Formats: sequence, structure tokens, C-alpha cells
Amino acid sequence: MKLSTKGRYAVTAMLDLAIHEKKRPVTLADISQCQGISLSYLEQLFAKLRKQGLVKGVRGPGGGYHLARAAADISIADVISAVDEKVDVTRCEGKENCQHGNRCLTHDLWTDLSRRIYDFLTTITLAELVQRKSVVEISRRQDALNARAADKQHKTAAA
Repeated sequence: MKLSTKGRYAVTAMLDLAIHEKKRPVTLADISQCQGISLSYLEQLFAKLRKQGLVKGVRGPGGGYHLARAAADISIADVISAVDEKVDVTRCEGKENCQHGNRCLTHDLWTDLSRRIYDFLTTITLAELVQRKSVVEISRRQDALNARAADKQHKTAAA
């Protein structure tokens, strides 16, 4: 399956946003620190996500991002598509030129699989992922680690 880091990072960042936006707008710096994704890369992804109407920015002090729609209305396929990713397992990227410029013997099989994977991802929403026990546990662990890192920085700056 050809799902690059762009698609994976977009889903991870959107899930982080869905988990934390209830408290306040979420900054890209927070997502970057918590998820280990480059801030400049997140800026590029969020420009695409904003353009596709999946997130809204809040300016000024205390600003950041919110989901533009309810988490239950945003599928994983929506996120992947918004950052120009395709769920495609064909070798030819659907161009039908996989065998010396012609369609290969298994082209339809891989096209059908790609379609099924995409259809599967349309059935999973951010809201469903937020409620998964494993996601909740990992999010708590990450939040605790980030709180400790922030406390260490605060104590070091105060000293």
C-alpha cells in the first residue's frame, strides 16, 4: 500500500487535535512536540487540511486549531484525501501501464483492493478513534510525558 508519511502524519495530527481541542485550540507546536512531527511539516499539512475545510485556525494569544466539523463527520479517508494522498496498491498508480506500458494481469485485483481499503477508511471517523481504549491510553501517556517536559523547562527557566 502506498500511504506515505504525509497521510500517516495528517491522520496522527488530526487525531491529536480531535482528542485535545475540547480544552482549547491546539497549537501546531503542541502537536509537533507530542507526536514528534516537524513543525514546518505540520504547517504544510494544516494548510491543506484548512483548504479542504477540515480544520479552522484561531489567531492570537491562545490561538491554534479546531476541527471545522464534528469528529464524527470526518473520516480517515477525508483526512488522507485532503493532503493529496491516494490509497493505491497498484504498481502503476492506477494508470494501467504496469507491464511495459500495458495493463498487467493482476491490475483489476489490486484496483479492487485499493477501492476496498478506501471504502474501509471512509467508515472510520476521528470520533471512533478518539474513543478507542488504546488511543485513550497512549494519549494519556503522551500528555504525561509532555507535562513532565514542560515542567522541566519551566523549572530550568526559573532557576
